[in-house]
Amino acid sequence: MSQQAPSLDTHPRRLASPHARWRAADVAVGLSAVLLCVGLAYLLQAVVERYRNLVLGPMVPVLGAGSGLLLGLYLIRMRRLRQTAADNLQRVAESEARLAGIIRSSMEAIITVDSEQRVLLFNPMAESLFAWTAAEAIGRKLGDFIPQRFRAVHEEHVRRFGITGVSERQMGTQRTLRALRRDGSEFPIEASISQTSDRGGKLYTVMLRDTTERVRAEEALHRSREELEQLSDGILTAREEEKRRIARELHDDLGQRLSALKMDLAMLEADVAEGRNAAGLSKEIAAMHSVIDDTVASVRRIATDLRPALLDELGMVPAIEWLANDFSNRYGLAVSVVAEDDEVPEKVAVAAFRIVQEALSNVIRHADASRATVSIGSEGPMLRLEIHDDGTGWKERPAGDGQRKSLGLLGIRERARLLGGDVLVQSAPGEGFRLIVRFPREQGDRA
Repeated sequence: MSQQAPSLDTHPRRLASPHARWRAADVAVGLSAVLLCVGLAYLLQAVVERYRNLVLGPMVPVLGAGSGLLLGLYLIRMRRLRQTAADNLQRVAESEARLAGIIRSSMEAIITVDSEQRVLLFNPMAESLFAWTAAEAIGRKLGDFIPQRFRAVHEEHVRRFGITGVSERQMGTQRTLRALRRDGSEFPIEASISQTSDRGGKLYTVMLRDTTERVRAEEALHRSREELEQLSDGILTAREEEKRRIARELHDDLGQRLSALKMDLAMLEADVAEGRNAAGLSKEIAAMHSVIDDTVASVRRIATDLRPALLDELGMVPAIEWLANDFSNRYGLAVSVVAEDDEVPEKVAVAAFRIVQEALSNVIRHADASRATVSIGSEGPMLRLEIHDDGTGWKERPAGDGQRKSLGLLGIRERARLLGGDVLVQSAPGEGFRLIVRFPREQGDRA
C-alpha cells in the first residue's frame, strides 16, 4: 500500500482537525440521543407504574440514560468515520487531479501499459510524437509504436524487467532506441521505464522524449570534427607541398640562374685578366644582365604566387582579374570575371582572393572544364562570389552526405565560416559545377 502523498492545499480551514471541526455537532447529537432515551425510559416507567414491586422498576431511567449515552457515542463515532472517509476521498481526488495535470502538461511522452503491454494511458505529448490520439492508442499493443524489427526484443526486455522487481530503469543504454509514428516514419528516442503493482497485476509506465534534434546535432558535430581533422591534415600537407614547391623553384630556377651568373663572372674575370678587347667584354656583360633580369622576374613570380602585389596595391577585383588571366595562361582554362568595383576591407579581399584561387584550382583538378566564370556582386550587406564552370559536374553528393570530401571545398567552407558567411553548392552530372559563397563585407571586430 503506497503512502498517501501530502496535500498541496495550505488553506487553514482545510488543515483544521476533523475532531475540532465537528465537536459542537457531535455534542448536540449525543445530548439528543441521551435525552431521547431518558424520555423513553420515563415513558416506560409510567407504563409500568402499577408494577412498583418490581425490583427493576427504579432502574428503568438509569438504563434509559445509559442506553442513550451508548447510542450517542455510537452515532458520534459513525459520523466521524464518515467525515474522515469523505476527507480522504477528497484528498485522493485532489491528488489524482494534480497527477493528471502533471501528466497532461509534461514535456515528455508518458505511456502506461498493463501486463499484456496494452496501452492504458497516452498523454498529449505522446499524441503529438506518435500522431495517434489517446482514444485511438488506448487498447493497442505497445509494439504498434515500435519498428517491426525491434518489437520482439522490446517485449522480451519489458517481460524480464517485470521479473527483476526493479522499480525503474533507463532504457537504451546499449543502443539507440527508435519509435514509430503513425505514418510509418521512425525517430530516435531516449526512455525510462518503471513498474507498479495493481490489484494483482503490474503496470509499466514509459517516459520518453524525441531526440531527433540532439542526434542531428551530434552527427553534425561528428562530421565537423572529421572535416576539421581532414582540413588540418590537408593544411599540413599543403604547407609541406608549398615548401617543396618553393624549394624546387629556388633550386631549379634561381639556383641555376645564379650558378650561370657565377660562371659568367668567372669567364669575365679571366677575359679581363687576358686583356680581351672591350667589345667582347661588353657582350659578356650584356648576357649577364639578361640572366639577372630573368632571375629578378623569377623572384617576382615566386613572390606573386605567395601573395600577389596587386592585392595590396589595387584591391580585390584587379587581383582576381590577374588571377583569372594567370590561370588562362598556365592551364588554358578560359576564365572570365564579371565584377562590381567594390572596395572591401583587406581581410575580406584576401579571403575572396583565396576562395576564388582555390575554386579555380578545383576546376583544373576535377572539373575537366574549358571555361569558367567568376562573378562578384552584392546582396545587401553581403559580398557574393559565384564560380561556375562547364565541366562534368559532381556525380556524387558533396561531403555533407559522406560520399565525397574535397579538402579544397572544406577550406572554402572554413574561410566563409570564419567571416560569418555560408557556402552553397549546385551541381549535376554533365551540367557543370556552381559554387556560391556569401559573407558580410564589413567584419567589424570579428576575430
